[in-house]
Formats: sequence, structure tokens, C-alpha cells
Amino acid sequence: MNIVVLGAGAWGTALAVGAAAQAGGFRQVTLWARDAGQADEMRARRENQRYLPGIALPPSVLIASGPLGLASTVLSGADLVVIGTPMSGLRGMLQVLADHPAPVAWLCKGFEAPLAGESGAGLLGHEVRAQVAPRLKAGVLSGPSFALEVAQGRPTALVAASEHASVRDVLVAAFHSPTLRVYANDDIVGVEVGGAVKNVLAIATGLCDGLALGLNARAALITRGLTEMTRLGMALGARADTFMGLSGLGDLVLTATGDLSRNRKVGQLLARGMSLPQAVQSLGHVAEGVYSARTVVQRARLLGVDMPISEAVVALLEGRLKPAQAVAALMGRDPKEEAL
Repeated sequence: MNIVVLGAGAWGTALAVGAAAQAGGFRQVTLWARDAGQADEMRARRENQRYLPGIALPPSVLIASGPLGLASTVLSGADLVVIGTPMSGLRGMLQVLADHPAPVAWLCKGFEAPLAGESGAGLLGHEVRAQVAPRLKAGVLSGPSFALEVAQGRPTALVAASEHASVRDVLVAAFHSPTLRVYANDDIVGVEVGGAVKNVLAIATGLCDGLALGLNARAALITRGLTEMTRLGMALGARADTFMGLSGLGDLVLTATGDLSRNRKVGQLLARGMSLPQAVQSLGHVAEGVYSARTVVQRARLLGVDMPISEAVVALLEGRLKPAQAVAALMGRDPKEEAL
């Protein structure tokens, strides 16, 4: 199998390493970097020192850069193309791949922000694909996964979601291994909503931990956050049971509690008094929840879905509430029955 991963960030690199290690390294994996200088450095060091330091790149991982397109040697002969860019880069990549014959999957999680000058709600990845590459057979690979642990070969479980069985099948064949279980799911709406909303909720739990509010408060945020996630997903046509699985509850628990979570870290730093620009700069990596929080809430408002935790996160990120005020706003809500 010839696998091409577009985007040499931490997650794209980790999947390339994992795919190359499977089957004893007897498959071709190409890792494409937008930055030619980064590609040269990775070839020389056999390591992605910028985003995944300390992880050796197997000999079967080829490093590439340069223009992409149907005539590109990078994409020629690919059996699977994986897009490892942030959400902001997905549309452009799908436009390039719109007529590609191989299955395509993306790794990014979130809602795409509306294009400049346009009104309306942000779109999930499969909705962007429907706009710019309607003939493309595609899907998403999601679930509770820190890139470093996947690259280290630590046990991990993911979800391959697509409306096309052939895409689900090739993703399982490409990445399922003794250390990486890949489950198939045809509810791409639910899987993508889970991936988008959990990043926003992780900022809230990071805030909770940064303010030392305790484990009771964290458990409440995770549980009620899962309710918000499920509400939005069902309003968009997802199945409720998807949110009890890896891409819902699983990814939420990991991102909301794990020390490697960038979104949780943002909440912790805001609780300590950092400004949002300072917090983001200190990470050195993208924290998708910072960029997708507003689009999550915007989509929920258009659908009439109540998401008070996500609303509080947006108010915090926009500077309309200070950390303690955000907590007070949530705790001061009127009592109600526990329900979706």
C-alpha cells in the first residue's frame, strides 16, 4: 500500500511513523511538508525536530515537499491520501485533490470558519468536502489520540468514519496494528462533531483545573459538556450512540484531562492570568479549540441548541468574561432537570 500524508505536523508525522512500522516497514509512506526547509531538515536528521522531537523516522518514510496536483509525483500512485493540516488548510487541500482517484481522509477537528466576507455558520470537514470535492470518496480519522503516544507505539484506538465503506476499509487496512486499533463508523457527522466540540470543552476543563476548583467540578464539566456535544450532533443528524464512543466520550476525556492536551493547557494558562495571545504563543502548536469555539457556538445558535459551557468559553476567549466570572456564570444558571 502506498500512503501519502500531507502535512508534517505532529499528528501527520506520528501516523506516517505508525503506518511505516506496520508490516515490518514493507510499505511506502510519503510524508509531505509544505516548508521545503523543514523537509530538508527531516531528511538529514531522520526526525521531525520541530513538531515531534525524539521520534526516529523509519527508513521507509519518504520525505517530500513541493507543489501538489494530479500530476505531482508525490500523489502519483497513492492508494490513500491523508490530510494532516489544521482545519484552516482543509478546503485548499480538498480542492487540489477533488479529482484524485484514491480515497482521502483528513485528521483535523473543528468547524471551518466562514470565508472572508461571507456570512453563515462554519462547516464540518465533510460539509467542506461536499462543497469543493463532491465526487471525492473521503472520510475522517478521529478519536482519543496524542501524537506522541501514537508515534511511541503506545496502545491507541481510533475511528475511521465515512459514508463510503471503501474508505473505511482502506483506513482500517492502512493503520490497524497491534498497537493501534481502528474501528469503522458510518456516522461521519457524529464523529466530526465530537472532534470539534471536545476541543472547546477541554479549554473549559483546563480553566477549571487552573483555578483549582477540584475533581468534582471537572467531572461535572465533562459530563455536561458531553450533553452539549450530543445535543449539537443530533441537531445536525448524528446518532446519539456515537457520542458514547471513542470520538465522543473517549476523545473528550483524553483532551479534557491529559497533560499533553494543548486545548486544556490554554484554559490553564488563561486561569493563571495570561492573555489569549500569550497563551497561544507559549504553546508553539495549534490549539484548534481556540479557533473553532466561535464557530461551534455560532452553529449551535443557528440550530437553537443550548450550549452554555461552550458559550462561556467563547466569552472567555473574547475577553467578555474573566476566568472566575465564567465559572460563576455557569454555576449561577437556574436549576433544571438533568436531560439532553
